[in-house]
Amino acid sequence: MTNASKKTWLPGFITLGITWGSSFLFIKWGLISLTPIGVAFFRSFIGGLTLVLYCLITKNPLPKKLSAWGHLAVVALLLNSLPGYLFASGETHVTSVMAGLLNATTPLMTVLVISFGFREQKVNRNQMLGVVVGFTGIVFVAGAFSDNQGNDWKGYLSLLLATFSYGVSFPYSKRFVSKMDYSASSLAATQITCSAVLLLPFTFLSNPLHSHWTLKSSLGMLALGSIGTGFAYIWNFRNIRLAGSTVASTVTYITPVVATTLGVIFLKEPFKISQIFGGVLVLISAALVQRRIKLIKEKKIESPEADSI
Repeated sequence: MTNASKKTWLPGFITLGITWGSSFLFIKWGLISLTPIGVAFFRSFIGGLTLVLYCLITKNPLPKKLSAWGHLAVVALLLNSLPGYLFASGETHVTSVMAGLLNATTPLMTVLVISFGFREQKVNRNQMLGVVVGFTGIVFVAGAFSDNQGNDWKGYLSLLLATFSYGVSFPYSKRFVSKMDYSASSLAATQITCSAVLLLPFTFLSNPLHSHWTLKSSLGMLALGSIGTGFAYIWNFRNIRLAGSTVASTVTYITPVVATTLGVIFLKEPFKISQIFGGVLVLISAALVQRRIKLIKEKKIESPEADSI
């Protein structure tokens, strides 16, 4: 890759890493005024509105086939609605630092899902080793805040269920969405809009506000929705197009660092050396399952499907 091409995608890559890493801080701010279901709905509503307006301006039509909307609705449930609620719910029990670190378990959850539910997408021994390393890292990360650190098991469970939902969404999207003949912007706009629609009934059935709107909660939701759930998808697709999916996916190594830094600075959240060790293990796990590093020699060439994990 030449320096010129690197300069083209690198600013967007860094911006995306900072944006997604900041999401955990914005969720905390949103929770000042909103319930977890309120945070999930408003981020999808604002994000969907942002992307639909973008598609109208750029003249990117939304999908017309009902089957496309159906598959995108499933992806929206798995990648946006359910995790959006679970992350917000989890952050009522744990710190944003913890949420940012456990978000990095998404690749190992993806490998677990592929191992049992999507057998055509092969998993190799290095990736299975990554799963073991990843869960060891989770033990250290969770243990770092096991006493008097504002975290409890309900938060851990919510966050891990959220990343498991991510893990289901990626192979499902690869099987049913990746070959759709629509622009990335159109697919993203449809997906996030579906997420808002799915969350709408639950929002009506409950009171999404538990307190008055504040400047901080308003700014947090606007940033989380329009940027973190809106334009971030466009930037991600752009990075994939310019740098390739392998390079683009390494943004997951930036987000925990950003989340930890912002949580410590703006929320004064606690941080321990043992958490660093657990976080490093989680990142090593991600590198193994994404085939960045290999600790076990493979006997034969693996399926190209594994490259996309």
